[in-house]
Amino acid sequence: MSLPANEIASKNKTISLKSYSVVHYLKFIIPSLIGIYLFMVPMKTEEGVTIPVAFLANAINGLLVDYVPPVAAWLMILSVSVSIIAKMFKPDFIMKNSFLHTVFHVSNTWVIIRLLGAIFAFMAVYQIGPEWIRSESTGGMLVYDLIPILITTFLLAGFFLPLLLDFGLLELFGALLAKVMRPVFKIPGRSSLDCLASWVGDGTIGVLLTSKQYEGGFYTKREAAVIATTFSVVSITFTIVVNQYLHLEDYFLEYYATIVVAGLAAAIIMPRIPPLSRKPDTGYEHTELKVEEGIPANVTPLKWGISEAVLQANKNNNVSSIVKEGFRNVIEMWLGVIPVVMAIGTVGVVIAEYTPVFKYLGMPFIPILSALQVPEAAAASQTMIIGFADMFLPAIIGSGIESEMTRFVIGCVSVTQLVYLSEMGGLLLGSKLPVNLKDLILIFLLRTAITLPIVVLIAHWIF
Repeated sequence: MSLPANEIASKNKTISLKSYSVVHYLKFIIPSLIGIYLFMVPMKTEEGVTIPVAFLANAINGLLVDYVPPVAAWLMILSVSVSIIAKMFKPDFIMKNSFLHTVFHVSNTWVIIRLLGAIFAFMAVYQIGPEWIRSESTGGMLVYDLIPILITTFLLAGFFLPLLLDFGLLELFGALLAKVMRPVFKIPGRSSLDCLASWVGDGTIGVLLTSKQYEGGFYTKREAAVIATTFSVVSITFTIVVNQYLHLEDYFLEYYATIVVAGLAAAIIMPRIPPLSRKPDTGYEHTELKVEEGIPANVTPLKWGISEAVLQANKNNNVSSIVKEGFRNVIEMWLGVIPVVMAIGTVGVVIAEYTPVFKYLGMPFIPILSALQVPEAAAASQTMIIGFADMFLPAIIGSGIESEMTRFVIGCVSVTQLVYLSEMGGLLLGSKLPVNLKDLILIFLLRTAITLPIVVLIAHWIF
């Protein structure tokens, strides 16, 4: 059953809900509730707190633990092989197919990155080549611990994300929270769902949500960059792991509250300063930018949001097209994003594990931490930068520090820095989101500068 053509009169912005039937509402309510449950409702498991999508991804990995890493390696080999064929021979079946052209006809830089990712994965899976690339703390960690989770998460998210994106939930959240998100964070109201899914659920899901919304024409370059680099925090589960590794179980509530306070402060400040403030307010090049509609003066935000949500939900009557789009999403993420994460993540972790680069880069933080009266400042200094390679490295290095306060500071800062190459940075660079490596380095440093004093101030009050 389709909605009446005159349901919303765009010229005078009047609205009527009278002609909506129960079926119309159910097309919005049922998919949206399923989407909320899968991506945003915390659940307890034996391993800790997670969300259903992440739980399902872990369950699949548990069943296929011996098969996913080699399959992932061969997917990366397929990705770079077809990319090289596309660049060298430009076959019609790729060049004349918009989807295959997008996935495989990439720049020379991305071909090289895909090639590195495939080589690193092959070496780690089949244990050939230098130990420093394939070891359990470098390439092996990526291909056995991170990549399988991304493979299954992308599989589930590709098919289930439409429940959040296409059935009206964004329209409802946009109407209800437009007056908060715009003035406070300088982003559209509909982005509140992205932010909430990222914060409560998982940063990976947040990046995927934001990327799809950007490609769909709902965000400008500036808005997409702000949302992806400001709200895509790690999952609650990971914060618990960091907390436990730093032996701070007795302070978890204070620890997570500090992360929230420091994270919100960064979310308010970052959109107002470069590089995010200088991103253009233009849309994705291949999609027409959709301007967020204002709410008519004579209509409440709730009524407007419900009407827009029901209208959007009832546009999706073709299940096969939704499944087809989900399949395309999965293939694009598997072949386009996974090799980038493998390549960039391995390089970052190798630098962190086998060179003193991050130790030297952390030295300027010694006088800063000393001025902030943080105990064992020299030991804590390198953790301030090494998190750019992998968010768990600061916890590994900082776990041996005697001062509880210093471990507390390390744990909170490492989570609120948000951008790290082994996962989030690789995802951002592998997506179509308008951020580059220079942006990520600057954003990482600025977030550190913003959150460190806040975390230390709270830590002094707690300890």
